[in-house]
Amino acid sequence: LCAYLCAGLLSDHECTSFEEGREKLARGMYPMMREGSSAKNLKALLPLLAPETSERCILVTDDRSPLDLLEEGGVDAVVRKAIKLGLNPLLAIKCASFVPRRFLGMERRGAIAPGYFADFFISSDLRELPVEEVFFHGRLVARDGKPLFSPSREVPPELLGTVNCDLPSPDDLKIPACGETFPVIEVIPNEITTRRRDERVRIREGFVEPDPEGDLLKLVVVERHHRTGNVGKGLVRGFGLRRGALASSVAHDSHNLIAVGAGDEDIIAALEEIKRMGGGLVIAAGGRVLESLPLPIAGLLSQAPAEEVARKLRSLERRASELGCSLPSPFSTLSFLALPVIPELRLTDKGLVDVREFRIIL
Repeated sequence: LCAYLCAGLLSDHECTSFEEGREKLARGMYPMMREGSSAKNLKALLPLLAPETSERCILVTDDRSPLDLLEEGGVDAVVRKAIKLGLNPLLAIKCASFVPRRFLGMERRGAIAPGYFADFFISSDLRELPVEEVFFHGRLVARDGKPLFSPSREVPPELLGTVNCDLPSPDDLKIPACGETFPVIEVIPNEITTRRRDERVRIREGFVEPDPEGDLLKLVVVERHHRTGNVGKGLVRGFGLRRGALASSVAHDSHNLIAVGAGDEDIIAALEEIKRMGGGLVIAAGGRVLESLPLPIAGLLSQAPAEEVARKLRSLERRASELGCSLPSPFSTLSFLALPVIPELRLTDKGLVDVREFRIIL
């Protein structure tokens, strides 16, 4: 940690426990207390925040889905939850505005005072924190959750058509057996960290097979930017799918295609639909697409209104639950499984990565 700090890095939004946050705070870091759609760390970290530490504690969000943004809010939802957990409302607001402003070196922002930019909101209740009016640079821009302006929906053409890959064949998805056990990625509920489990797995004709009844699914990552043909394959536990597959073009940080499923036929069907749409989220079962959400802008964003995207995402999550998925935000969880900087085990298009050892193991 000290070597990390000597490189000049002063903040961390990946703290998951009080002990970890306290150690980083004691070393001079700015712990960022995160509450996202899949990573929910605020409750564990909030005891760090007191008047004497509030100058260096920051309340943040990270990867909140359109559904959560509409139903609960963004940073305001994190502040609201901190208050409900017992934090003084003024401290909560300060740690989401003035403290991050100062940390980022943004002058004349983050507070209401002469000479500051007039960016603020109006609320009639400091505990429930309803956002009634929003001002930006002194101009009223939103009231009661509705914008008073028309945002541009123009999309630069270079951000479209970004799924540039050849899709894998069934043979490409086979996982050669490498012994009696196999390293499995275990999803931890409400966290984006994972555990490594070395488990005995089903082997048929020299290849590892998923076991949906035992909650052991195949995980696939397909490189989608340069048509390299790279396909990473592994196993994951914790989704609960009994049949079908989920696939997405949102896969931090490289944003390759990622899919999890009970069988290869459904994984391929889901990946084919993503390529056809130019990016998005897909559920397939029985070799056909059941539901999808197009994300044509860089494979990450939709041109549709937030309300429409949220409705579609809710429907996708409901459909995933019908297939046995036990995670509340399965696509959000899936998006992090290709991020090879967070312990313990991840899958990239180049293979299975042991993050603690920083090496590809399969």
